[in-house]
Amino acid sequence: MSIIFPERMVIGTRASPLALAQAEETRARLVAATGLSPDALPLLPLTTTGDKIQDRALSEAGGKGLFTKELDAALMAGSADLTVHSAKDLPTELPEGRLVAGYLPREDVRDVFISRRADSLMSLPAGAVVGSASLRRQAQILRARPDLKVALLRGNVATRLARLDEGRVDATLLALAGLKRLGKADVATAILETDDFLPAVGQGAIALVARAGDSAVLAAAAAIACRDTGIALAAERAFLRALDGSCRTPIAGHATVHGESLRFRGLVLSPDGSRSVAVAREGGLGDAEALGEDAGRAVIAEAGLDLLRG
Repeated sequence: MSIIFPERMVIGTRASPLALAQAEETRARLVAATGLSPDALPLLPLTTTGDKIQDRALSEAGGKGLFTKELDAALMAGSADLTVHSAKDLPTELPEGRLVAGYLPREDVRDVFISRRADSLMSLPAGAVVGSASLRRQAQILRARPDLKVALLRGNVATRLARLDEGRVDATLLALAGLKRLGKADVATAILETDDFLPAVGQGAIALVARAGDSAVLAAAAAIACRDTGIALAAERAFLRALDGSCRTPIAGHATVHGESLRFRGLVLSPDGSRSVAVAREGGLGDAEALGEDAGRAVIAEAGLDLLRG
């Protein structure tokens, strides 16, 4: 039976430079896989609530859904047919009528350290200020260096680098995947290995979301989806879901496919990094979701709900 793709498909995206780069990558892959012309795959850039909030942490304003609400609404209104997201921005449960249609091949999951004052996190002087909007990054920074200070640093990549150049902070941490997609990987002072600094669930992965039942759009997304990324994200998101994780809890998780085996590592921390619970699991590819859920339950059993609630 032949696969039927839509004749035209509007791609919804956040309007930030990184989001647009991710949407452009999605469009290029769809052109190659479906034979559609770029003109048949127009982009619909939207400014989300999360983009508008710059004066406080998202954990204080409502969590991850702030980056997806307007895109979800566009899907259900029919003004967008497929939406493109950084997978780490997706809430653990999508609104009714929407589903993850696939993930693009994953980029490098590591974080990078960027500073004009030191060549590594460990060589920063005591009392130095590291800017970040991520509670996960802040907690891991303080776990490694409790003598440092962390400060809220919001905005897109260019804004954060400008704040660094202005001397408002001594260092910052960013995702290497985003820098690569923007052609800015050379700004990294040092790359933080995952053995020392575990990434966010979904980091480096681009998620495609569509309306449930929209078979033509789902077929187009499936044509560019990466199997291994989907398996890894199934475990990572199950871990997050088991912990009822959100922007309000420092949670890290990373799964990798090795042949027919899946390896997962998870970490939950207190906001100040003084307490942490780590977990590791390995299993078959078909057990990805169950493996992530089991890892999450193990963390709860060891840590208790008080750690999860900060």
